[in-house]
Amino acid sequence: MVQPPPRPPVTRVAVVTGGAMGIGAEVCARLVAAGITVFVADRDRPAAEATAARLRAAGGAAQPLAIDVGDPASVARAFAEVDAAHGRCDVLVNSAGIAKVFPFLEFPLDEFVATMAVNVTGTLLCSQHAARLMARHRWGRIVNIASVAGMRAVGTGRTAYGTSKGAVIALTRQMAVELASHGITANAVSPGPVDTPMTQVLHSARFREEYARAIPMERYGTTAEIASAVMYLASEDASYVTGAVLPVDGGFLASGARGL
Repeated sequence: MVQPPPRPPVTRVAVVTGGAMGIGAEVCARLVAAGITVFVADRDRPAAEATAARLRAAGGAAQPLAIDVGDPASVARAFAEVDAAHGRCDVLVNSAGIAKVFPFLEFPLDEFVATMAVNVTGTLLCSQHAARLMARHRWGRIVNIASVAGMRAVGTGRTAYGTSKGAVIALTRQMAVELASHGITANAVSPGPVDTPMTQVLHSARFREEYARAIPMERYGTTAEIASAVMYLASEDASYVTGAVLPVDGGFLASGARGL
């Protein structure tokens, strides 16, 4: 009996929101290096194009994708583009996020609403669109970038950011329960402080010093260290891991009073 020729291996397709810089850009680089086709999805189209160009120059398959995760119409258009180009989305990394710092008593309502729209509603919308494409092939990985600020109050002024990341963690668990029957896992990575363009703006020298002192490893993390955790959760090796929240924080959440 003549055996049919083996099917060619499937080329996975990934969408990384906030992919133009910081943690998202590092995740894009890791995914491309693993042979995955990556959409560098970002509100800043020129930055997404520049990041995708660098990845292609290094031999990877990457293309920019304009998306404003806080705009439902923009999210729908972006995933329609992914569907038209490849008919699939296997990995989604929700890395897009914003943060503003104000004292609790003066926190502006519009800033709170905007933060929730991007960090929480944006994660919901992107995950819904991606999961619909994943369900076609009964395989998918959703990895949400949360924060230790969603698990423990980190300093003052982070009313919206900490609340939004706590909501992302709860959303991740709900997605894990509802998407398991479709072959899709949903997990979150909770970084501690990481050197990114956003933290370089938000974290003063004094804040950085105090934060590092509260971490047993006594330093900020790197985007590469966060991306390594993301890559595990996006891999075949994590097939039985869903609904998990993985802190990558140098021991910050485990630490109490230090120096006693």
